[in-house]
Amino acid sequence: MLQTIVHYFLHFIAIGAIAYWYDKEHWKLNWLILLATMLVDADHIFATPLFDPNRCGIGFHPLHSEAAIMVYILGVAFVRHKIFRLIFIGLLFHMLTDFIDCLWMFSHCEECYFSSEIYKWFNVSG
Repeated sequence: MLQTIVHYFLHFIAIGAIAYWYDKEHWKLNWLILLATMLVDADHIFATPLFDPNRCGIGFHPLHSEAAIMVYILGVAFVRHKIFRLIFIGLLFHMLTDFIDCLWMFSHCEECYFSSEIYKWFNVSG
């Protein structure tokens, strides 16, 4: 229950703080832009099953993949257009939120960790 509250707090409320920090004058518009980055979860519709409480989405869904995350990092680092940069910040914060959720899940489901893409990323042989 607490995990779910924290997850959705980060996805919907914490982004308000990011929006305010990013530009105090336009924080409401920025919050809506950050909220729109939640559309990155549209890639979940390609998963079978659609929802699995023991699946870490990081690395599993296409827009949550290692390559996608690298694009989001590069976007934050190099894109100077204010709105596009905010979108990349929102996408990256979304991945961080989902990663925190995965870590929380792994703390009580060892098999979830060993079957995750995150495990594969850190345990590449040779």
